[in-house]
Amino acid sequence: MSFLNDNGPNNHHDFHRFKEPLPVPPLLDGLRILVLEDEFLIAMDVEQLCRDHGAGEVVIARDLTEVDGRKVATQFDAAIVDLMLGGTSTLEFAAGLRETGVPFVFASGYSDADEIKATFPGVRLVTKPYSGEDLVEAVALAYGRGSPD
Repeated sequence: MSFLNDNGPNNHHDFHRFKEPLPVPPLLDGLRILVLEDEFLIAMDVEQLCRDHGAGEVVIARDLTEVDGRKVATQFDAAIVDLMLGGTSTLEFAAGLRETGVPFVFASGYSDADEIKATFPGVRLVTKPYSGEDLVEAVALAYGRGSPD
């Protein structure tokens, strides 16, 4: 008895189950993303995560002085913002992102979610430690890709 031909000459294999799924564009395909993160290893992980999901460019800023807030809207499609950089609040910078129309998410270990929801309604706070998938989905949704659950 052969396991390959156990139904004889009229064997009807389901060839569809072996087909490759249709390629789905990565959620961050081609996006230019600004990452405000002062912890080096987390910043590196977030950069790689964004690249793995198709981001075209990822720029890390570990301090607000590294970013020209007036040029962010022309240089980036989306941002991932830690609430605190080196002890400095990023809420004013985030307000500038909102004013210029740059979609963003907060990614932070500081979890005063009520204040964030009140000040930035509709902006997602992904709390650390977060899963990479949660962060990528949050950025994609902020940019208008993907679908909310």
